[in-house]
Amino acid sequence: MVRLRRMTKQTPSENGFAPPLALYIHFPWCARKCPYCDFNSHAPRGGEIPVDAWGAAIVADLEAALAQIQGRHIHSIFIGGGTPSLLPAPVLEKLLDALRARLPLAPEAEITLEANPGTAEAARFNAYRDAGVNRLSLGIQSFDDGMLARIGRIHDGGDARRVTEDALSCFARVNIDLMYALPGQTLAMALADLETALAFGAGHLSCYHLTLEPGTPFARNPPSLPGDDAAADMQDAIEARLADAGFRHYEVSAFARVGQACRHNLNYWTFGDYLGLGPGAHGKLTIPGSILREVRHRHPARYLEGAARGDFIQERHAVSALELPFEFMMNVLRLPDGVPWRLFHERTGLSLDAVAAGLAEAHARGLLDISSDHLRTTARGRRFLNDLLQIFLPT
Repeated sequence: MVRLRRMTKQTPSENGFAPPLALYIHFPWCARKCPYCDFNSHAPRGGEIPVDAWGAAIVADLEAALAQIQGRHIHSIFIGGGTPSLLPAPVLEKLLDALRARLPLAPEAEITLEANPGTAEAARFNAYRDAGVNRLSLGIQSFDDGMLARIGRIHDGGDARRVTEDALSCFARVNIDLMYALPGQTLAMALADLETALAFGAGHLSCYHLTLEPGTPFARNPPSLPGDDAAADMQDAIEARLADAGFRHYEVSAFARVGQACRHNLNYWTFGDYLGLGPGAHGKLTIPGSILREVRHRHPARYLEGAARGDFIQERHAVSALELPFEFMMNVLRLPDGVPWRLFHERTGLSLDAVAAGLAEAHARGLLDISSDHLRTTARGRRFLNDLLQIFLPT
């Protein structure tokens, strides 16, 4: 085991290392809820989405939070959901203008919007780009009609192909979300989806294993899914094919060509700060003497009702020193390339003594590679990431 340099305990802000700050905005509505989805998303009652009220509430939420982030620059904005591509372009433009008027954005700040097939087309993408969006994330999941029907998506393979072409005609930076281990899917079918995505030339792919999340229709009535061995074969084949295609596997489920990695998500995974606005949005903010976790009111109606009173926060708590090592590891160990040791002290303010016992155990079990200046998971650690993280849970 490599001997680690001792560091004195300070909060990150006291040590002069305020983490980069990102902004997450949650749009909670979808055309229809998918049976595997456990995100905070809702089909609108009566078909009407209160987009103007939502936009005004987001601005009011930001104004209430400005004192917490005074003097700090925003390095990225991510508008997720739900299905943010249901937003009319004028509403999005008004919102981004309001954010720019109140926040100092870093030069070349990354601004991502999630979009789903069936809810957007080239004209709307052009308008989003003109409003300031410079990165698009597409919820494709599959290009196979049968697979899409089995997981309850509202689009078909033709829609998926059209929206991908439209997106790449408007944006230089596009992510394609794919899922594998779908009901009835074979290895050949999973690789066919991947080849279709690669043929479009997008610079970023996110490849997720379908999981049965508690509380979802799929968890209550599970479909017939490929077995663990078949799913592992799909994962291995996907990773190998993307490596051959020049993609770097820079996070557990994320693959990017040079210069195409998602800067917003990298900020999460390196334990940076983020302000979360919108129904159910989570935030992490480093302030003098503490790291705060915040959660906004989850249900859209409750969030919009609270906006009139300036009541946005459902939960706020300071992360304890006992919790910080696990929270840090839960994020950074998702990065196959690892992180420099100095980041632990800079982001948490803790001495490396706080994780020494866990590091020794993880190293002995072959889950971590440790050098004098760097920490990274081994191939075994990436495969058994949950087992690795449990080592750092507070007791």
